[in-house]
Amino acid sequence: MKVTGVLPLFLPLCRRLWPGKLAGLSVALLKATALEAAILAGHLLLYPTGLTQERRAHPALPGDDRAAQLPVRPEPPVVLLHGFIDNRSVFVLLRRSLAQHGRQWVESLNYSPLICDIRTAAELLDRHIEEVCDRTGSGKVDIVGHSLGGLIARYYVQCLGGDLRVRTLVTLGTPHGGTRAAPLANAHPIVRQMRPGSEVIEELTQPAPGCRTRFVSFWSDLDTVMVPLETAALDHPDLDAENVRVSGIGHLALPVHPAVAAGVREALDSTRSREQDSGGLTVA
Repeated sequence: MKVTGVLPLFLPLCRRLWPGKLAGLSVALLKATALEAAILAGHLLLYPTGLTQERRAHPALPGDDRAAQLPVRPEPPVVLLHGFIDNRSVFVLLRRSLAQHGRQWVESLNYSPLICDIRTAAELLDRHIEEVCDRTGSGKVDIVGHSLGGLIARYYVQCLGGDLRVRTLVTLGTPHGGTRAAPLANAHPIVRQMRPGSEVIEELTQPAPGCRTRFVSFWSDLDTVMVPLETAALDHPDLDAENVRVSGIGHLALPVHPAVAAGVREALDSTRSREQDSGGLTVA
């Protein structure tokens, strides 16, 4: 998955200042940084709209201002889980993309920035998933988690029995192995839990035999929040995990870039195809 096309006017200057491979890397970083800045500015404008929990979702109706929407399929609900000090507004474009491509139920969960423990957030997610299943009549859900949201969802799946409810967990820039970025943020307990070697990270390395959930982890080669970069790739011998490398974009772009949205849709659809091939049911 290759993302290109940002700030072409800077190419000649960078090639003169940084010849060879360094020029290519510097140009890519410049593009990604400019895109991150633009996304951050847009997100700050949208942020107030996502401060409250969204209303309970209802199925998309025919003619619901989505002229290009594809036919609705009987898929599990999709739950979107944001990252650290963020809210559901980060998923405006992704949820629109999912809805336009036939996803009938897409909703987000806000968890408070005052939550200081990943385990507590995972318990909150547990209750929310049960409520979604009761309300929709579905036995399973798919989850897409950005950054910390993916780690919370993984803890729910691995440590709280969430694999009974979660068909597919897609993570976007999630520090599966812990990240060393932003050392000054260690004052926040939940940031310390995202460090390599923390109790939470160690819990997630423990055996997880028979885990039913399929994992798809998107990680970017220019994600400065993931230190080292490979920490966003999921490597666990007991998990059905696929890692997807994304080129040319940073951390904030992962939940909003159209190429990533297409990859998320493909990941969810491929789980459905695998279940059909094995004779399983998409929705329990």
